[in-house]
Amino acid sequence: MKISEQWLRQWVNPDNTSEQLAEQLTMAGLEIDDRYAVARAFSGVVVGEVISIEPHPDADKLRVTQVNIGGAEPVQIVCGAPNVTVGMKAPVATVGAVLPSDDKKGFKIKKSKLRGVASNGMLCGASEIDLTDSIDGLLELPADAPVGTDIRDYLGLDNQILDISITPNRGDCFSVRGIAREISVINNLPMQMPEIPANVAVTDNGADTPTPAVTVSAIEACPRYLLQSISNIDRSIDTPKWMQDALVQSGLRSHNFLVDVTNYVLMELGQPLHAFDADTIKGDIVVRLAQPEESLTLLNEQTITLTGDELVIADDKGALALAGIMGGQRSSVTDSTTNIVLESAFFNPLAIAARARRFGLHTDASQRFERGVDFELPEIALARACDLITSITAGQAGQIVTVEHSKYLPVCAPITLPIAKVRDVIGIEIDPSEMVRILIQLGFDVEQQSDALVCKPPSYRFDMSILEDLIEEIARIYGYDNIPSVLPHLQVSMDYDDTADLIHEMKLALVDNGYMEAISFSFSDAKLEALLDDEALGEVLALANPISSDLAVMRRTLLSSLLPCVQYNLNRQQPRVRFFETGLSFVGQSVSDLVQTPSIALVAVGDVWDEQAYQNRALDFYDLKHDIEQLLPAQIDSARIRYERSGLAFLHPGQSAKLYIDDVYVGWLGQLHPSTAKQLDLPTTWVAQLSLAPLLTLAREQHAITTPSKFPQVRRDIAILVDSDTSVQTLASTIRTAAGNLLTDLWLFDVYQGDNVPAGQRSLAFALVWQDSTQTLSDEAVKTATDKVVQALVDQHAVQLRDS
Repeated sequence: MKISEQWLRQWVNPDNTSEQLAEQLTMAGLEIDDRYAVARAFSGVVVGEVISIEPHPDADKLRVTQVNIGGAEPVQIVCGAPNVTVGMKAPVATVGAVLPSDDKKGFKIKKSKLRGVASNGMLCGASEIDLTDSIDGLLELPADAPVGTDIRDYLGLDNQILDISITPNRGDCFSVRGIAREISVINNLPMQMPEIPANVAVTDNGADTPTPAVTVSAIEACPRYLLQSISNIDRSIDTPKWMQDALVQSGLRSHNFLVDVTNYVLMELGQPLHAFDADTIKGDIVVRLAQPEESLTLLNEQTITLTGDELVIADDKGALALAGIMGGQRSSVTDSTTNIVLESAFFNPLAIAARARRFGLHTDASQRFERGVDFELPEIALARACDLITSITAGQAGQIVTVEHSKYLPVCAPITLPIAKVRDVIGIEIDPSEMVRILIQLGFDVEQQSDALVCKPPSYRFDMSILEDLIEEIARIYGYDNIPSVLPHLQVSMDYDDTADLIHEMKLALVDNGYMEAISFSFSDAKLEALLDDEALGEVLALANPISSDLAVMRRTLLSSLLPCVQYNLNRQQPRVRFFETGLSFVGQSVSDLVQTPSIALVAVGDVWDEQAYQNRALDFYDLKHDIEQLLPAQIDSARIRYERSGLAFLHPGQSAKLYIDDVYVGWLGQLHPSTAKQLDLPTTWVAQLSLAPLLTLAREQHAITTPSKFPQVRRDIAILVDSDTSVQTLASTIRTAAGNLLTDLWLFDVYQGDNVPAGQRSLAFALVWQDSTQTLSDEAVKTATDKVVQALVDQHAVQLRDS
């Protein structure tokens, strides 16, 4: 937002330079993007008065003028401007003056002769003194301009323009009043508001054009709406120069008086207004939501088709304006409009937000309404605009029509601020009286209650809701540069959260086995979630406002994120894919019952190894099982690990398992069901997902350090015939139970089915390692322990011991 320093100083005038003022605003959170003078540097230009004009003896388009510049004698200047007249006042560049130019040297005025006639200076148009030309010719100055006065002083060309970057939460600062308020608080100075007379409602009998009746149907979007008619406006009166200068210097173009007044109040107070041509309104005014497919031609001649959620101002004939954004062409004021209806309203920011962008619009009104305008300001701004119009053009004000639904206005609830909390957050002691002074000057109602301040925000700061908001206001006005930089008091805690380190170790284990980490959204495609459906996974949570159609639900399993990554790589000629990801899985139909589980998942496609010179093979279940067990803490005894057949619908029933450790369910692994893989256009795909919580608990287990036994180990092998449907895991559990503490290791080293083995059975060979930590085991002790194991296998599983 561009704003004139001179205009600001009419409200509050601290004893600061322009540079200091800009620094103060920047440090208060209102960053100055740029600061520059109204016009570039030039010198030697004064106010002059043309006292005579004669034709040039040798040029039809040139005239010889005598110009009074305040000296003892008038100066002769040859001029070719078409609008030069006797008695007019215009800028005069005297001999020696340096005018602005594109190069840094400037354009120097010298004595010269034009077609043989001496010319001692130059009568200037607006462009010669770095202003915008509105006419072809000289810049006409007011009749009361003092002759001989430096033009920079008279026109305020040294006035600084501040280009301020205002953050979205500071809608109250989009005006002279808002910025002046900040300056007054920072410098502890009173703010001089212009005198705004109360807008006394007159009867419609006093105005030729009565104020239309108003109906507001969209009461939540527009809880406060004011309308007033002004008739018999004298349009022969132009916009006063002081108003034009203020608008131009604020980056707004001067249009016509009625538009300029609404823009002036917008910049001065921050309240967008809109003037309708009263003679074009048919019937009553209605504030409503647009009808689907309703069209509206805007002031910029753009015709838009409304969707139905836009707020519009309408009459009996249709939409007149896109509320809070731009007026319509049908009811626009023109140079001949003499009767208007002036609108001033509070629109809910949510009713305006994104609507302007939808139609490629960005207006001063939408910029303010989207951020939030003071809901108490419409009446004040309407009174200000009405006073300016009636006092300058002698228009007649009609009755004010007000429609208000106060329960839908923002609520400025009191906030309790413990004084000690300010010190805790900012880090320094600030005198409570200074806090009170800052908050009161910012507009808060403050009541001190023992060790706390109860603060009610003003209507223009309805963004204030928590005590941290108040602390921020105190800190920025007190001055961030006044807060000393000190090292914080550090309290060392020996409690260390090793979660990140332990997860990192798991990731490294997978990387060592050829996997790459994937990082993806927690959202997934509802269609993919339907393919990976199973009662055991729980319910799916749909997003209320998804960022895209393929990211519309929360993922119940990390496979929803990893499988699309596999598809992407396979489609780019990468036949061997290994991915893993850590993150949250989400289960639940609503936010209130949502369960978030930290998990680690992996997916693998292709051969066991990269392409090699020796024979390769496809990945199988046992390769996946090996990769999973690499994730488990090294201190976990294999006897604590148990697998069960998995019943998940999206896994192959014969190639999948559930993993338990100490009877605690950890996760699942296996082959993606062939039908699911086919629907996803995937080859044989191996997947797994484990919950991180039990893995981290296991990794943190403390194990006593034991001295290795100095006595020798003894190995005994047993080969048994057993039914094929008896699992090795079950047999191993029986062996460990029967063997007791002397058994230190156990593994399966041979499986055989074929000749000399009965149908329905298989031959299994186990290695049993025995060791005692206190003595050397005798053959008899080993034989007794081994016989006990064999007998347990015979009794519990009807095995047959093989002799060879």
